[in-house]
Amino acid sequence: MTKAFYLLNFLFCFFFAACNDDLPQYEEKSFLLLNESTLLFDETGGEKTLSVFSNTSWAITGANEWCHLSANSGSDSLKVVITVDPNQSKEERVCELLFETDQVENTKVSVSQKAFSQIEEEEELSNDYPDMRQISSLELSKLMGIGWNVGNSLEALLSQNGVFSGNETSWGNAKISQQLIDSVKAAGFNTVRVPVSWSHKLIDKDTYTIDPEWLSRVEEVVGYIVSNQMYAIINIHWDGGWMDHPFYNKQAEINNKIEALWIQIAEHFIEYNDYLLFAGTNEVHVENNWNAPSKENAEVQNSFNQTFVDAVRLTGARNKLRHLVIQGYNTNIDHTIKHFVLPSDVVESKLMVEVHFYDPYDFALQEDSNFKTQWGAPFAGGDVPNWGQESWVNEAFLKMKTKFVNNNIPVVLGEYGALLRTNLQSGQQEHIDARNYYLEYVTNAALENGIVPVYWDNGYAGNNGFGLFKRSNGSSVYPDAIHSIMKRNK
Repeated sequence: MTKAFYLLNFLFCFFFAACNDDLPQYEEKSFLLLNESTLLFDETGGEKTLSVFSNTSWAITGANEWCHLSANSGSDSLKVVITVDPNQSKEERVCELLFETDQVENTKVSVSQKAFSQIEEEEELSNDYPDMRQISSLELSKLMGIGWNVGNSLEALLSQNGVFSGNETSWGNAKISQQLIDSVKAAGFNTVRVPVSWSHKLIDKDTYTIDPEWLSRVEEVVGYIVSNQMYAIINIHWDGGWMDHPFYNKQAEINNKIEALWIQIAEHFIEYNDYLLFAGTNEVHVENNWNAPSKENAEVQNSFNQTFVDAVRLTGARNKLRHLVIQGYNTNIDHTIKHFVLPSDVVESKLMVEVHFYDPYDFALQEDSNFKTQWGAPFAGGDVPNWGQESWVNEAFLKMKTKFVNNNIPVVLGEYGALLRTNLQSGQQEHIDARNYYLEYVTNAALENGIVPVYWDNGYAGNNGFGLFKRSNGSSVYPDAIHSIMKRNK
């Protein structure tokens, strides 16, 4: 029998006794009864009415910031409206309401609400936008293959008295063309990372409004890529270094700019399918300081990543489902392992982590006289660095696999490579062979650990360059290096 039945039975007996002078008189008993002991809400929230039957004073405790009451006390029977806010979290939540009175035993009502159903929302969005496939970022990463950077082009800047200007040819590269991208595709690459600077193309520096012509040019390059059924990644690259101040006193200012730029970029590209990915930043670190981050540096840089994700999702539609690439501190593997915090997101499994790799430095990047010309076990005893050999590569990539890939968070190796030294007095062929071995080994070590390798090409094919293709016509400059990158992948 329900509490309501007992209540009605009690009231009937009381009424009958009161109307019959011949019957013994009973002392009125205090009571407090409720028509429900549990209230269940879905994730959208809403209102439900709770009927309180009572003849004594009572009060309710336990309401909180998401569970609201139309009344929290009374002295007799009353209807109390329970209002529950939408649940945006991934966890079910419960609010215990306690009805207290001095006269009778306290009564409890449990208000529970289902978790936010991201899967259902994603399915609805995917039905609206079937070109945004219902696949996780980990699944997408397995389709991206080997990538290539069209570097030193759309991020090229000129500086005069601290003021930046320039165009994509400012650093000596020819304009990006469909012919170039077609050649990259034909060589076996399936992803193109497009570094972009934006601050030198603002028509309003107070509101960070991007010149529409610049957005159109970036879109034109993206079109070259996705028309080849290749994956395109666009970012905010170095951009003059305005993000390289990860300090609390700069945090709000930088986040405001990140938000303003990414809302515009995301809205401009909102019609593109999931072959287009956004990457929030690049190698954010303290300017001219390559050491490990302080707690402050790491926290602020992680906030940049969260602002990026929130800004893109805010634009809705396809961008609610777009795969986003998030950078570790300075894109350094060890700093990422120790300090990276994956941003919260309103959709499931649509984030990737980005790191870069140029180890060992004295072989891969160093240009002064202390550089090394050879690398790896086949060249042991030669001009090889005393660190950063095959085991180092394996260990570094295994760290990323263990922490991220094994936990369904894919990893993009957004940049890697080694300088080609063409002016050696001796050992030129050995250097070429060692560099090709390095490119082959690092590429395949990444693939074996579930990481997407994206070779850094700065367009320069001379001494200390990374160029693989002639930017003016797309012809391959070093087919042996391309072959090494693709070797085990074929």
